[in-house]
Amino acid sequence: MSEPSAPATPMPVDRGLAHAPAAVRRVRPSLSQMGLSPGKKTRLKRLLYDHGPGGGTLLVLPIDQGLEHGPMDFFANPDSLDPQYQYDLAREGDFSAIALHIGLAEKYFHEFAGDVPLILKLNGKTGIPSDAQAFSALTGSVEDAVRLGADAVGYTVYVGSPSQDRDFEQFRQVRSEADRLGMPVIVWAYPRGEAVAKKGGKESLFAIDYAARVALELGADVVKVNFPVPSEKDADSPPPYNTLKLTAAQAFRKVVESAGRALVLVSGGEKVPDAELFAKVRASMDDGATGIIFGRNMWQRPKADALRMTRELHAIFREYAQPPG
Repeated sequence: MSEPSAPATPMPVDRGLAHAPAAVRRVRPSLSQMGLSPGKKTRLKRLLYDHGPGGGTLLVLPIDQGLEHGPMDFFANPDSLDPQYQYDLAREGDFSAIALHIGLAEKYFHEFAGDVPLILKLNGKTGIPSDAQAFSALTGSVEDAVRLGADAVGYTVYVGSPSQDRDFEQFRQVRSEADRLGMPVIVWAYPRGEAVAKKGGKESLFAIDYAARVALELGADVVKVNFPVPSEKDADSPPPYNTLKLTAAQAFRKVVESAGRALVLVSGGEKVPDAELFAKVRASMDDGATGIIFGRNMWQRPKADALRMTRELHAIFREYAQPPG
C-alpha cells in the first residue's frame, strides 16, 4: 500500500452555468420547489453549487463498500484499502462530496474538513447474511453528522423486504431528527427480498420505479437509484409493467418522474469500461438525474486514471448546469 499522499491543490473547475436542455429543466426540481428548511437548503446548495462540477449537479464518491461488501472490493486497487486514498481522490478531483460511515469520518475527515463535503451514512449491513430479509441497522445519528460538519446524511431503505416495517419506522426517526437539525436526507432506495425477485427482480423497472416513489413518500430530499435493466423477468412484473415497451431512456425518465420533487442520484455499481460509464452518465443526465454516485468505478482505478475520468465527468456535467432557483 502506498504512503498517504500530501494534500494537493483541488482540480480547477469552471463553475460557469451552461444552458441545460429544456427537457432536463422541466424534470429536475429546483431548490425553491422542494419545500426545504433554511438549514437543508443551505447545505444542499453547497453540495450542488459550491463544490464538485457545480451548476446544480452532484458527483459523489462513496466508500461504504468496506462495510457492505467487505475488503474484497479493494483487491482491484490495493492502494484503495487505505481510506486516505479516497479522501485524496475526492479533494484532488473536486467531488461534490464523499459518502461514508462514521468510523471513516471520525478517523480521517478532520484532515479534509472544509475541503471535501461529507455525506454521513447512518445505517448499513454486511454482505454476509442473505438479502431475503434485508435490513440496515443504524450506525450513526444526525447529531453525529452535525458534529462532524456534514452537509447531508444517507440512509438505505430496502423496499419490498419483509423487514421494511422496521426500516420505515427507523427511517421516520432519522427523518424527524434531520428535519429538526436542518440536514438533507439522501435515501439509497434499493428493492430487495423474495417478493421483489418474484415480480421482475431488483433491477426491473417495476422495482426501481416503486423504490423511487417510496423514497419520495417517506420524505427523501435526494434519492439514489440504480438504472433499470430490462430482462426476460420483466414479464413477471405486475401490470402494466409487464407489458410496457419502453426504451432505456423512457424507463429512466419514468423513475425520475416517480421521484417527484426529490433529486435523483444514479448508482455507479461495479466497475465498467470507460465508454460504458460515460454513456450511462449522459443517459442519466439527459433524462433528469441530478448527478452520479460513483465509487468502485473511480477508486478501483490508479489515481491518475481516476482523476482523468473525473475531469471528463466534470466537463460532461457542465453541459447540464442550471442556475439556482
